[in-house]
Amino acid sequence: MIKKEISKIFRDMADLLEVKGDNPFRIRAYRRASQSVEGISSDVSKMTEKELVSIPGIGKDLAGKIKEYSETGKIGAWEDLKRDVPEGIIDIISIPGVGPRTAKLIFDELGISTLEGLESALEKGRLRGIGHIKDKTEQNILKGIKLIKKGRERVSIGLALPLAEGIVRYLKEEPYVDQISVAGSIRRWKESVKDIDILVTSDEPSKVMHRFVSMAGVSDIIAKGSTKSSVYMNDGIQVDLRVVDDACFGAALQYFTGSKEHNVRLRELAVKKKLKINEYGVFDAKTEKFLGGRNEEDIYKVLDLKYVEPELRENTGEIVASAEGTLPKLIEVKDIKGDLHVHSDWSDGGHSIEDIAMAASRRGYKYIALTDHSKGLGIANGLTEERILAQIKEIDKVNKQMNDFTVLKGLEVDIRSDLTLDIRDEVLSRLDIVVASIHSGFGQSKEKITKRLISAMENPYVDVIAHPTGRLIGKRDAYEVDMDEVLKAAKRTGAVIEINAFPARLDLNDIHTKEAKKLGVKLAISTDTHIEDHFDYMKYGVAVARRGWLEKKDVINTKSAKALIDHLKKKRKD
Repeated sequence: MIKKEISKIFRDMADLLEVKGDNPFRIRAYRRASQSVEGISSDVSKMTEKELVSIPGIGKDLAGKIKEYSETGKIGAWEDLKRDVPEGIIDIISIPGVGPRTAKLIFDELGISTLEGLESALEKGRLRGIGHIKDKTEQNILKGIKLIKKGRERVSIGLALPLAEGIVRYLKEEPYVDQISVAGSIRRWKESVKDIDILVTSDEPSKVMHRFVSMAGVSDIIAKGSTKSSVYMNDGIQVDLRVVDDACFGAALQYFTGSKEHNVRLRELAVKKKLKINEYGVFDAKTEKFLGGRNEEDIYKVLDLKYVEPELRENTGEIVASAEGTLPKLIEVKDIKGDLHVHSDWSDGGHSIEDIAMAASRRGYKYIALTDHSKGLGIANGLTEERILAQIKEIDKVNKQMNDFTVLKGLEVDIRSDLTLDIRDEVLSRLDIVVASIHSGFGQSKEKITKRLISAMENPYVDVIAHPTGRLIGKRDAYEVDMDEVLKAAKRTGAVIEINAFPARLDLNDIHTKEAKKLGVKLAISTDTHIEDHFDYMKYGVAVARRGWLEKKDVINTKSAKALIDHLKKKRKD
């Protein structure tokens, strides 16, 4: 998790530097470095300086800071900065809609540098009339504080899963650890979790427990027992470890994976069949005879059910479908042929077109859609119409050099508040694929936001609506939008809705994904890649799709490049 810690420090340094009114180029450098460090898959603490400076946005100075943190657990420049500006301001900056400038205003005028102090001041009306702060601003800040507090209660799967996987790898290094698996809501791929559950089988449980509570990153041991231990990690996440018997590992895995509602339905079916199910196995209710539990499949088989994949275990119809043999054949990561939302260094990405294409090819993809931002997003160096035409020529050059791989000419075009797009149709018509999204005006009414999305879909050259609710998990609520109307419009116009796989977004969510499938709306699973390692986020998007009951046929980027382009052309002809 060291890369997460370094990424957060760089992001926080950028915010505090902005509060101080520092050089905007320096601020932007820290923000880019934060994004790059968080996105790489390698262990930064083991990388050489040469390897570090090869990361987009990391020069010698920042590489030195990464090495400093890896070796000492501190960055001197960060410690100095915290002495200049109260660290609590970071929490205020993290409130949706506040930002560094408003945080500085509040601090300068009222000396407030904590969430608690800000909440108290808001309740007393002390912010009213300061700078640009009005009644609606106060309401939005209070709403944001509640969102921040709620986010502290749960952890996004983008943070929890890598930690859980790291712990599993660490425990598996020892020969006395036999079977091991993550359980709980992480295994069901819920977008946020309360804690991490891990199950192990071992003939030497005391050694497993000792290794577990002694691992790096443990801040507090909650409990240590012979078969169960719990710890808090440095970032506040609770991790529970259980050692179970090999004979009941499957039953325990099923039980502790949940959900509670799914398990209740299974127990109800068991009672009707005069059986008993718990974490130790399946038993004859009268004789207590053990009927199965070594494997998860035993639980379902004894109940005359088809095996239910973990992502579906939410008591939303999966047990009936299992009994009737109508469970979907869920999409898998291997079904994805290409990524349809990818950025290059022409806007705010970290790599050249050729380099990002090669990275995708190495992962087995057959194509990507290069979808750099349009001019409306100036902060991301969005492309003007002239630069779009120049990029088209550059893509042609790259495609001539690629073997069995295609870079599709695309764009992430901005949907303006006045219902128009910020690039003319004449230019959009030159592209293979157009992804449209909202990046401003999040506070508009539900009716206005909904109209913006529908108007974009009605444009014959808009193929995909990206991150359609605009949310950032734990940081920014979805804007108000009538998703039922959006999905109906997608069906009517033939527009595709994106499942954005970036862990901070996971947008569309699983509930709306399932509704899209019912309506026959096609979806795309894309990563919103800005650096090479972001391609690895595809698994998060596929997990959302699986929770939404999607099959391969429901997702357009399971098609070959030719079949995909033919599909996109159909909307333009219609």
